[in-house]
Amino acid sequence: MKLYYSPTSPYVRKVVACAIFRGLDGRIDKHTSNPHASPADLVADNPLSKVPCLITDDGLSLFGSQVICEYLDSLGEELPLFPAHGAPRWRALMFQSLGDGILDAAVPCRGEQGRPREAARDAQIARYKQAISRTVDTLEADPPHKHIDIGSITVACALGYLDFRFASDEWRNGHAKLSAWHEAFAQNHGMAQTAPA
Repeated sequence: MKLYYSPTSPYVRKVVACAIFRGLDGRIDKHTSNPHASPADLVADNPLSKVPCLITDDGLSLFGSQVICEYLDSLGEELPLFPAHGAPRWRALMFQSLGDGILDAAVPCRGEQGRPREAARDAQIARYKQAISRTVDTLEADPPHKHIDIGSITVACALGYLDFRFASDEWRNGHAKLSAWHEAFAQNHGMAQTAPA
């Protein structure tokens, strides 16, 4: 399998962590790519010019971390990251949505902060930060469980991205339960091996 890869992308981190937890990382060839430059090979496999993008062994092009992670979960012999049914499934998917929601606000917020200041941009940055803050408050009230599933992986990647790109103690203030959960969960091999540097 071939993975279009950017080492600082939290969505790529989520995919690579899932591959590690599923015992598949040795089967994936990481192809470093800058999606902002729209390289021809990436665009040929993903018209959105986004990473991650996974080319399966049979040539199918998959893009979007949610789809790729679910595909990886269909391979290998490890315990599934996507629970099959019932409350555990919906809880895992809910946490995946919360983590992806943080990333969907944090990634463009980071981009906007690097541009010249103007009222409309400042208002958008504030909106992104409010979404992140509300979601972190929700996670503090009900943190993910200690077991490894797609929800806990996604939340850990989101919080790790906040540490990497923003003030690391900012989200931790007033969130002792979530902070303790993240510190412990980050020690799992799939998270520790993919921590951004």
